[in-house]
Amino acid sequence: MTRSPADAPGLRRRFWETVPLNRMNAAEWEALCDGCGKCCLNKLEDADTGEVWFTRVACRLLDGETCRCGQYENRRAFVPDCVFLSPATLPDVAYWLPGTCAYKLLHDGQPLADWHPLVSGDPDSVHKAGISVRGWTVPEFEVPEEDWEDHIIEDL
Repeated sequence: MTRSPADAPGLRRRFWETVPLNRMNAAEWEALCDGCGKCCLNKLEDADTGEVWFTRVACRLLDGETCRCGQYENRRAFVPDCVFLSPATLPDVAYWLPGTCAYKLLHDGQPLADWHPLVSGDPDSVHKAGISVRGWTVPEFEVPEEDWEDHIIEDL
């Protein structure tokens, strides 16, 4: 039987409902990630309006099947501009996170979705619900940056 993500060591019971983001411990903060992989999609931003468009073009470190970073602990050595998401940086970067993101939802005072692994108890529920990027991304090394516009997808 697969263990519920909410039962991992270091997590307080239903912490996401009671603990402010800036009071979560490291294990709780990391557990908020649902593993959808959407934050690892390359985005285009209009310099004048600030509007952000997601593309199917994934960071070179994203594993398209697991929807996890293949070098999470060392990612900034490979991708220096990879955003370090923390309670301190969240207010500045929340605008480019997908609408389904737990960090963004909690930052905006919204609850987690039923399919979120912490709520469902199933680590694969994000994939079963069709929320993740599993199976539909293209690696950034296969698409020249000037062609990313051709890979824009609907708001996530």
